[in-house]
Amino acid sequence: MPGDRPGTDPGRPTGGGEPTDYAAERARLLADPAVRGADRRRALAGLADRWLAELFRAAGAPAGTALVAVGGYGRGELSPRSDLDLLLLYQDDLDPELPERLWYPVWDAGAALDHSVRTPAEARAVAGEDLKAQLGLLDARHIAGDAELTAALRSTVLADWRAAAPRRLPELRELCQARAERHGELSFLLEPDLKEARGGLRDAVALNAIAATWLADAPRDGLDAAAVKLSDVRDALHLATGRATERLSLQDQDQVAERLGVLDADTLLRQVYESARTIAYASDVTWRAVDRVLAARANRGRRIPRLAFPFSGAGRGTGAVAKGAVERRPLAEGVVEQDGEAVLAQAARPAQDPVLPLRAAAAAAQAGLTVSYATVRRLAAETRPLPVPWPDEAREQLVTLLGAGEACLPVWEALEAEGLISRLLPDWERVRCRPQRNAVHRWTVDRHLIETAVKAAAMTRRVARPDLLLVAALLHDIGKGWPGDHSEAGEVIVRDVATRMGFDKTDTETLALLVRHHLTLIDTATRRDPDDPATVDLIAKIAGTHSHLELLHALTEADATATGPAAWSTWRASLVAGLVDRAAAQLAGDLRFPVAAEPTADQERLAVEAARTAGPALGLAAQGTPAGAPGVSGAAGTGRQDPGAPEPMGVELTLAIQDRPGLLGTVAGVLALHRLTVRSASLRELDPIGAGPVLLLSWTVAAEYGELPEAARLRADLRRALDGSLDVARKLAERDAAAPRRRGIATPPPVVSVAAGASSSATILEVRAHDAPGLLHRIGRALDEAGVRLRTAHVSTLGADAVDAFYVTDAEGRPLAPGRAAEVAAAVQQALG
Repeated sequence: MPGDRPGTDPGRPTGGGEPTDYAAERARLLADPAVRGADRRRALAGLADRWLAELFRAAGAPAGTALVAVGGYGRGELSPRSDLDLLLLYQDDLDPELPERLWYPVWDAGAALDHSVRTPAEARAVAGEDLKAQLGLLDARHIAGDAELTAALRSTVLADWRAAAPRRLPELRELCQARAERHGELSFLLEPDLKEARGGLRDAVALNAIAATWLADAPRDGLDAAAVKLSDVRDALHLATGRATERLSLQDQDQVAERLGVLDADTLLRQVYESARTIAYASDVTWRAVDRVLAARANRGRRIPRLAFPFSGAGRGTGAVAKGAVERRPLAEGVVEQDGEAVLAQAARPAQDPVLPLRAAAAAAQAGLTVSYATVRRLAAETRPLPVPWPDEAREQLVTLLGAGEACLPVWEALEAEGLISRLLPDWERVRCRPQRNAVHRWTVDRHLIETAVKAAAMTRRVARPDLLLVAALLHDIGKGWPGDHSEAGEVIVRDVATRMGFDKTDTETLALLVRHHLTLIDTATRRDPDDPATVDLIAKIAGTHSHLELLHALTEADATATGPAAWSTWRASLVAGLVDRAAAQLAGDLRFPVAAEPTADQERLAVEAARTAGPALGLAAQGTPAGAPGVSGAAGTGRQDPGAPEPMGVELTLAIQDRPGLLGTVAGVLALHRLTVRSASLRELDPIGAGPVLLLSWTVAAEYGELPEAARLRADLRRALDGSLDVARKLAERDAAAPRRRGIATPPPVVSVAAGASSSATILEVRAHDAPGLLHRIGRALDEAGVRLRTAHVSTLGADAVDAFYVTDAEGRPLAPGRAAEVAAAVQQALG
């Protein structure tokens, strides 16, 4: 049985062999600079094999016995301070003194020993009860004695492991998760445990055990190299400390780096983190494959394929998709859900669609899925770089991905594992896996940035520009990869990045301000008197506008809460909030809402047509195409002349019509029926010929997935809805009942507020909510049922968030009384759930 060396017994048998020779040869091997890394581990294992075989023979082991290496030693991997994991295997009766004749020379040589003595039946029984023992036996390797006995045991243990895989694999997963909870994630810890932490050497062993079941295998690219790198660091740690330690402590990192010929301790940690992420990501991919295989066996009760690689997946490459045997649900253009993952649609062409990686990532995160390994690999291999500046859709998809909160993390990790993040954001490479030698920080720089975006996603209802908040959260520490003050460096970098992303000059300057001053609020609130008018004046001048101030406040809180528990407290939160309230009061007159642009010539033409005919006038055009231009008589957004170019983002729809109850909700409902998402919209009154006002509704819409609808069909349904022959609400309800949507992710609840004093001629209701099909339809119906008149509306979708402003009056065209305004806001809030 495994155990420590017993007490000294002068009369004990000494056995055979020369322990001092083993110790001397081992010392020479460890001192030889020409033998390093995996070569040294193999040489140490080979030396131990020869020595133990001599001891086995000298001990007089009879026929029917065998000495077997298990665990790490069984894999032929001996670090300088590794235990010798040995099993003395015997078939019949065993001389009770044989183990002592074998083990005592090992102890005399100063070697660490983990030993057991069992028959094959006993070893098999123990493995059946003890998962760790079974994992060790999976790597059993013959050293001396009866080789057939060892081979029979190994064959039996492997057969048992494969037969019991549906039961043992969930147990193995629980074991891995428990280790991760105890030891944390190797790729983020300042003093990581190289063996036990998530992404460490134990997880690499677990992946090999999964492969031995023949049910699934890990993605192998870079996996062996990652395990070798961690093993090399572990060896250097053993030699530097002279102890069998697995924890890479701060005080040992410089010595370990020097032994490995690495520039410094930070470079060492980055290499460790990169290796750990490779193993952790391979583990995630493999466990998802295991889940699919076991679920298929449990749910269908039929025999499953003997080997299911995670990068192929059930049904992929077998014709099952084409035959309809595998269920696929659309998520976005070119992206579908299959087997609980986001994969590419059959018609997707990554080489012709540079936005596809971000669209797939955003769709997956918003649905609470991850992107399949095969899909990420294909996107990395085939997708062309985004043009500069980015198309609007690319920027919005990035914001949508970040806005998914916690669900963004596994998707981001998948993209990063294949190099897609550094391709999208070249400056990311400087902060990737960069350690932060500060006890307050719990993450590496890059993970802190994405964690800050996750925290910011829960605060999007607090700001008028959630897109700028999320992008600023992602980039606020990007300057930490450069010399000097990281806020100042980051300000310079973010201007360049924002311009490449396609933000306009105003938004770029806002992002630069947020990055430059992301620490200003908390530093000022904790180091200066927040009641001092000069302090308030400083913050007000830095922010400049109420919108900037609310963005700085949300970014400050997201940054601090993502840093770690020591960086944010109730006291700090109250100091910052108090300072923000005082600065907000000083900027109160700055509150702004969108002002409609002057109508275009085409919009005025439609308004004149509607006024003269007393009927609706409708114009449709692809984005960037004048209304009524050639090419819109087919699909509403089709106007492409280059077949290889990406689809336009959407279609511009303009409707001029005399005012009537429920107009906004009706038109929005028709768009929802055609699976069109509203990217932006405005509503205003015009009186083009002095015959009375008409309403002008201007929309920018995009297909949720698939092609845009035929223009003629869209026009027909709009006319039917307006004349009452199409019950939009009933059709939407029937569609949702027939095909209920996936639940998706949890999002912050909608916020409906009254902007008091923002307008003298109307009451402004501001709605901030998660964008969803039919959202504007529900808002329009709620306003109609509340009996208010909608005079003007400004609708914008920023990533996955809708930020809308509705100017409403009573029937006589006057602003609502405060109590009445609150009632209407509550009614809209209730309609949005």
